[in-house]
Amino acid sequence: MNSTAELLDRVIADLDTVLSDGALAGLSDADRVTVLQGAGAVFRRAEAVIVETIATGDAADFPHSAGCRGLNELLQRAVSVDVRGASRVDRVVDLVRRPVSLAGERMPARWSEMRLALLDGVVGVAGFLAATGPIEKVWDRLTVDQRLAADVALAGCARGHGVVVDADDDGPETDEPGPAPTPQDLKALAEDLASMFDPDGEEPKDEDSRRRRGITIGRLTDGVHAIRGYLTPDVAAQLQLILDAILNPKGGGAPMPGVHFAPSEGADTHAGAGAGAGAGADGDDRDPFNSDPRCVLDDRTASQKRHDALAMVFGIAARHSDMPTLGGAAPVLVVNVDARDLVGGMGGMGGKGGMGGAGGNGGWATIAGSGAHVPVSVAAHVGCTGTIQRVLVDEGRIIGITTTDRVFTVHQRRAIIARDKECLIPGCHVPASWCEIHHVVEHARGGPTHTDNGVPLCWWHHRSLGTSGWEIRMDDGVPQVRGPRWWDPDERWRTPRLSVARLTLPAPLTRTG
Repeated sequence: MNSTAELLDRVIADLDTVLSDGALAGLSDADRVTVLQGAGAVFRRAEAVIVETIATGDAADFPHSAGCRGLNELLQRAVSVDVRGASRVDRVVDLVRRPVSLAGERMPARWSEMRLALLDGVVGVAGFLAATGPIEKVWDRLTVDQRLAADVALAGCARGHGVVVDADDDGPETDEPGPAPTPQDLKALAEDLASMFDPDGEEPKDEDSRRRRGITIGRLTDGVHAIRGYLTPDVAAQLQLILDAILNPKGGGAPMPGVHFAPSEGADTHAGAGAGAGAGADGDDRDPFNSDPRCVLDDRTASQKRHDALAMVFGIAARHSDMPTLGGAAPVLVVNVDARDLVGGMGGMGGKGGMGGAGGNGGWATIAGSGAHVPVSVAAHVGCTGTIQRVLVDEGRIIGITTTDRVFTVHQRRAIIARDKECLIPGCHVPASWCEIHHVVEHARGGPTHTDNGVPLCWWHHRSLGTSGWEIRMDDGVPQVRGPRWWDPDERWRTPRLSVARLTLPAPLTRTG
């Protein structure tokens, strides 16, 4: 057995010791991070051994001598990787292989400095490909000096150079190795270098992106539509900014203007509420419900939050005055539901929030344009902020059309937005101008479309109001909220402070003399 194989056997034996007897199970969190860093260093060096072993052999004869058709098959069998993993190693081998001259001497590799970084365990296969990929795309359009400069810059970045630090806070600044970059960081630097060295290459890239752009909405499958496609960078950035603005938790810093809650004076308390439930009504410092503006249980995933934010964007766009019309009308979402199902469903949704939920008579609604069958609660959600048009049909013939206007006017929306500022649910900081206006008392139960009966709710809290445990009521035109037990064990009604402040208006100014 040769010495190289013996050294590797010793490494394997040491790793077996680390994995034996449950040694890893008793580690502290700090020790686990240290072990992960050490294992990463071992992993990268193991990849370097694989790459260099292949790169120093004959490109054609070596796989055949092992009885394999090519390098990819050899890697799959010897290293136990899949086709994709073998292909990635193969690409790195081509970039670090040192060709032999006619005189039998080893020539420099295509990426000499990055090769040394690989052998030193600074980067692995993933980092190497991430760093070199963008430059390889424009390689033929670069000069020799530009190629060498990219190699040196990327290898230096991989080693943590490029961040100037002050060694002792007083002495001269030195270029010492800093934190190791991720493969994504290396890719970003390589893309910047490629754009700097080959600015003319951005135009063909932009043309390609414009050709590839597109959105496809798939067929209804298991109750959802798949959306696939590609966005151009500017459109993707604009969408990301909108989603970030909607999903921004607004944490830290000075208190944000918006809705704050306090126990209502003289409000009815829930059965069993303790006498001390109103503690802190005179100051935020003693009010646990204002101490943490994000004390809202939200089990949505990040992807689900982005979906709900996008739904909010669509709603804002549809009601915007600049939105083009369809057939002379705004692009309105239409939900078809049988009148008996709607009445029965609404009757069964009289629990918390007055809409949505598991109640109802089992009826369903249909979304026009999609064909999807949805619960009556979805129709109630849409109808809460829209118009219900009743079409009477007798044996297939339309015999009557009536319309019930339940849309808050522009002036009413402005007044409600000025009063409540944000989504009424505590901790939700979605601006009221982005929200839907919810009928506190359902229109079907006689609730008027009036500022005294409307509150702003974001798309998600409006959609889930019937099942989330939140309740809303109006007290002489002032909105009040009662939360679920996890938020307020006493389940007391609480009033937005901004609404309370508006009950006492300053005296009008008068001129004298």
